Amino acid sequence: MSATVYLNAISLVAPGLPDWQRSQAVLCGNEKYRAEPLEKFSPAILPANERRRTTPLIKLALHAAEKCVGSDLEAAQNYATVFASSDGDHGILDKICSALTLPECLLSPTNFHNSVHNAAAGYWAIAAKAQNNSNSLSACDETFTMALLEAATFAVIEQKTVLLVTYDYPAPAPLDGARHLEAAFAVAMCLSVKKEESSIAVLELELMQQSAYSTCADSNLEQLRLGNPAARSLPLLQALAKQETMTVILPHVQSTALKINTTPC
Repeated sequence: MSATVYLNAISLVAPGLPDWQRSQAVLCGNEKYRAEPLEKFSPAILPANERRRTTPLIKLALHAAEKCVGSDLEAAQNYATVFASSDGDHGILDKICSALTLPECLLSPTNFHNSVHNAAAGYWAIAAKAQNNSNSLSACDETFTMALLEAATFAVIEQKTVLLVTYDYPAPAPLDGARHLEAAFAVAMCLSVKKEESSIAVLELELMQQSAYSTCADSNLEQLRLGNPAARSLPLLQALAKQETMTVILPHVQSTALKINTTPC
């Protein structure tokens, strides 16, 4: 399986990597990575009632999506979307499980509403008035590569621009003991088969048999890469930041790997 697409926009949100513009020096190796706290953000694109119902995970996903499409929300109405999180909303899962241990077993309707895996995609559809195709995926540690291949394949077959958003947020105790995530991380990309003025790179994706995977030379970045499934994207993000023709190999499911050739536009 293979697919070739243009990367027309990108955004990044993580501790010490607050956005794509301010992160490129770190990703290029010109500055050391330091895990500074994330800025507080709220999805201003949502109506007030919906905004109050969002969770930290949903806010993270929406912030990445909004930064990726920029001010062009009207165009984003026509984008297909792929939202991907390895485990979904740990915070909501913790609240629901805690409620079930109480004698009354009172479940919050809002928490139940937010517990579905496509909650972030639903909030984005409300915010951007998007009514196009939308998939929400989960593939444990290989979630980013599965989602990238899904988004690129859909863009090629359906000839549509696809907004890909991959995101994960640390779990509270005691869930953290079962599924530890190092830090919050989200990356969003706009992919299409057509070159645009804003195009950043051409991505050639191909599935191959398992081989040696790309890693991060910076030990702190490597710790972040291993500590969040969405951060498995970091070797690709480094290649894109360097604006060089490079090949990145990321782990995929069932003993396969995803080879990504990147060529700057």
